Amino acid sequence: MRLKKVAIFSFLYAIIAQAQAKVYLEETFSDDEWQERWTVSKHRDDLGVFRVYPGIFHADANASRGLKTSQDAKFYAISSQLTETIDNADKPLVVQFTVKHEQGIDCGGGYVKLLPPGFDANKFDGDSKYNIMFGPDICGLKRKIHFILHYESQNKELKKEIGCPIDEYTHLYTLVVRPNQTYSIALDDKVVSDGLLTDDFDLLPPKDIKDPAAVKPADWVDTEKIIDPEDKKPDNWVDGPALIPDPEASKPDDWDDEADGTWEPPQIPNPDYSGPWTPRMIPNPDYKGPWEAPSIPNPDYHDDPTLHAFNTAYIGFDLWQVKSGSIFDNILITDDVDYAQEFADKNFFDYRDAEIRAKQEYDKLVQKVKEAEGETDIGDNDSEEQDDKETEEAKEPPVLKDQEEPDELDKLFADYEKKLKLGIKDEL
Repeated sequence: MRLKKVAIFSFLYAIIAQAQAKVYLEETFSDDEWQERWTVSKHRDDLGVFRVYPGIFHADANASRGLKTSQDAKFYAISSQLTETIDNADKPLVVQFTVKHEQGIDCGGGYVKLLPPGFDANKFDGDSKYNIMFGPDICGLKRKIHFILHYESQNKELKKEIGCPIDEYTHLYTLVVRPNQTYSIALDDKVVSDGLLTDDFDLLPPKDIKDPAAVKPADWVDTEKIIDPEDKKPDNWVDGPALIPDPEASKPDDWDDEADGTWEPPQIPNPDYSGPWTPRMIPNPDYKGPWEAPSIPNPDYHDDPTLHAFNTAYIGFDLWQVKSGSIFDNILITDDVDYAQEFADKNFFDYRDAEIRAKQEYDKLVQKVKEAEGETDIGDNDSEEQDDKETEEAKEPPVLKDQEEPDELDKLFADYEKKLKLGIKDEL
């Protein structure tokens, strides 16, 4: 009977906990009203254009839709307000989203920023104050997952280095910050970093410091080795000179002292020269090691039970990308770790295999286009550079102009995909 009551209590507790969990933002860009939920910054008039697109290759035309950067060498700034402000002082904060760099990114950000109440979406830029910045950042050999906290008017970055993938597939990024001041970062559901915020960030002053008033004792010996007092230079040791006059040399018969100056025999190495003599060094019997000031409690140290907590009201993308084409999707902010897992399963893992198959089919399509144009991948070394260029043209949509609006962008991408299919005509 007691076990039955415990089971019922556990079940009810789970239901209550689930009911208390909240989702503050859930965005999959699967409808046409996304522009009503997201605000493009107006802080400058040459920002890159975001559009919603499933990608050149995708698992599902609707489910794979995401927010895509569409113009090269541009700054991007867009944000969305949460359903309500989240205060994570006594609850987990879960930030989760997917990124797909299908353009083969060379240099650009792929991170999100959590923004406080009072944030002005129309003025969103790189100087806007944020609570947390999280996600991948790639530029050349620099490939890392950022995790930055805004603390006491400074942006503090995680001291650990976490790498990020650079392939063309969709990847899932998850950050969890807990009330016990621990955190975890997962990539595709695998934890790549976790620990205490106070250990992995320079947030608080050190608990102990070296005593500034301490002075090394006068009798402290920190000389590790000394000259062996019993070591003596051998009697037959010749420590100079290194060169001597050649005893077999003689002044030439035609040497004229008045015209040529005083003749001196050439110098040769001294056969008896032993080199500089140095006494042997031995361990110092009085050596005490390097002196260090003793540690004392830091009078400036203070604990902060709320260093993990933020009031967050918005989420935004503030990015620079040299080569555009990144797709952001499946954005979730919640206080429920279990729901985040369910959301990831439904919107990411359920489509992962299909996306891989779509990429394989897309690669076959590109190869057929190349073959239809008389190109080969093998044995044409003279045209290798041209092949690479044309392959990139087959993979990438046309470069988009600043003045093109989202409806024109849709037409460009549609025309591009149509041309791909027409390029292989009957072979499809």
